Amino acid sequence: MYYLLRQKTRQLIRLGYLVGLMAACLQSSAQEFELNLPNHDDKKYFLGIALIYNSSRFNISHHPSFLGQDSIQTIEAGAAGGFGLAGMHTYRLSKRFEVRAIFPQLLFSYKNLIYDLPTPDPTKEEQKQMTKRVESILVGLPVHLKFRSDRIGNFRVYMFGGAKFEYDLASNSTARKAEGLVKLSKYDFGVEAGIGFSFYFPVFILSPEIKFSNGLMNTHSRDANLKFSSTIDKLNSRMVLFSLIFEG
Repeated sequence: MYYLLRQKTRQLIRLGYLVGLMAACLQSSAQEFELNLPNHDDKKYFLGIALIYNSSRFNISHHPSFLGQDSIQTIEAGAAGGFGLAGMHTYRLSKRFEVRAIFPQLLFSYKNLIYDLPTPDPTKEEQKQMTKRVESILVGLPVHLKFRSDRIGNFRVYMFGGAKFEYDLASNSTARKAEGLVKLSKYDFGVEAGIGFSFYFPVFILSPEIKFSNGLMNTHSRDANLKFSSTIDKLNSRMVLFSLIFEG
């Protein structure tokens, strides 16, 4: 009995040590936790910069002449990656809502059009399957309305939606030697929506963000005399953007 009592006493002492150690750790972590940028939510206006990766493609609408020709069998859209930079301007409306204008936004965007040719012309270096890469340099002005959650320590989640206007610096709509090209107009307008996560650090806020962007305008400048353009009626842009936003 004495032996069992001594063993039980030792176990209680060890348990007490363990509880005391856990309490000390909890107290230490509570003392070490610090709310970063506690006054940031009081700012009415603040700036930021974004590093952007984008994946872009077209939504294709065929022209009625597509069914009456035999030089192109199928046309498919392929996605391609690009990158960009943007300046962020945010104005706080209330505890929950903010308005954000992204300007300037510069995107280098690439989209693929994949053609299946039943009878390729070897004199024009055509192949059974050909991929036309369409390059765009887009200067944009997106405007978003953001809805923010409560701040949990140094973390917050937000959702947003809005519209964009874009101008393509690399537009080839006026190109004369356009054989083999697919011409695009200079302007586009669309809608955007996404979600982001804000992490508060001592001197800045880092917000990884994903955004879906759909163009509403037909960006195809159709030319009935061009083989790869005449069978297409409309091209609408589709883009997924992943951004790392730094704000202060």
